[in-house]
Amino acid sequence: MAASKECEDHNHECHHNQTNPSLHQTLDELEFERGLWSAALAGDIEDVSNKLSRNSDIVNKTDKSGYTALHYASRGGHLHMCELLISHGAKVNSQTHSSQTTPLHRAAYMGRTEVVGLLIDNAANLNQVDCDGMTPLHKASENGHLETVEVLLKASPTAVNVCDKRGRSPLDVAKTERILGVFEKIMQLQDE
Repeated sequence: MAASKECEDHNHECHHNQTNPSLHQTLDELEFERGLWSAALAGDIEDVSNKLSRNSDIVNKTDKSGYTALHYASRGGHLHMCELLISHGAKVNSQTHSSQTTPLHRAAYMGRTEVVGLLIDNAANLNQVDCDGMTPLHKASENGHLETVEVLLKASPTAVNVCDKRGRSPLDVAKTERILGVFEKIMQLQDE
């Protein structure tokens, strides 16, 4: 950008020719903002609805890491966004490239209990493991999300027995006494 005549005539430090690298976005960042992902993460129903009305095929498009809009909406706990995406054909069991996480993993990790319930109601795989061998129950348990743990256990009581790649069950990664108590009750019921 050339300096303006005004800047040439005044005796001051001009920054017109300098650029601020922090203001520049990468192509991946631009694509993220223009795609469904950013709007889904923000819970912007209107933006996502408009984009899906123009092209519903983008509902399962992934970003460079393999996350879909449903991954982002699940992580953000945006129940109505998740409902919208699912109604347009979002795959509830979609996995990312490297970490193999599903929208249910993301919702459980963040303790988004209502979203977890919605995903379960739409056939999310409760025993799907990520790259570490962890189920959504592991994620909810290790992050201390009691209500989410209860919903997951109600849907699949045997999930308490699944061990990750390090040999840890959801009980082993539990962070709170209340969650440990819930697991102990489930295990007692299984023994009876």
